[in-house]
Amino acid sequence: MSERTETATLAGGCFWCLEAVYQLLEGVHGVKSGYAGGQVENPTYQQVCGGRTGHAEVVRVSFDPDAIGFDDLLDVFFTIHDPTTLNRQGGDIGTQYRSAIFYENQAQRTAAERKIAGINAAGIWRDPIVTGIAPLGEFYPAESYHDDYLNRNQTQPYCQAVVAPKVAKFRRQHLQRLKRGAGV
Repeated sequence: MSERTETATLAGGCFWCLEAVYQLLEGVHGVKSGYAGGQVENPTYQQVCGGRTGHAEVVRVSFDPDAIGFDDLLDVFFTIHDPTTLNRQGGDIGTQYRSAIFYENQAQRTAAERKIAGINAAGIWRDPIVTGIAPLGEFYPAESYHDDYLNRNQTQPYCQAVVAPKVAKFRRQHLQRLKRGAGV
């Protein structure tokens, strides 16, 4: 494993769902839930959930680019949420649940644009991708009780009904890809 670490900041609905999946990936050093894309400094979870700060719930994924690439993280991103619904993931509705890639450099921006164009061209989704691509700006870490949320709250109803099934679905898909030799 290399000494290099990069970060990717992604919004795809509830950050608990994204965190739980990205924690499973080899080459990912850590996942931190937080807020990005808004106008209020140091927002709280309650403020963001109120929909008045402009922030999205995001995860900041720290990864070893020699073990897993940004493109690989995007492949996972586009399989674990619906990137065709505007400001919504399942029952979670509001701008804080929007699909977005907050790029940290030009290479990430280019990769995100290329990935979305490829997915749209391939017709993988019936509807066009609505995932926003924007410069990161400021990342605000979420309150510590959001850290490792699924693992610490497995009996919580939202975790049982939404997060755990999403993780289980990803594990099944990921294992099938590995059996076919397709990588991530």
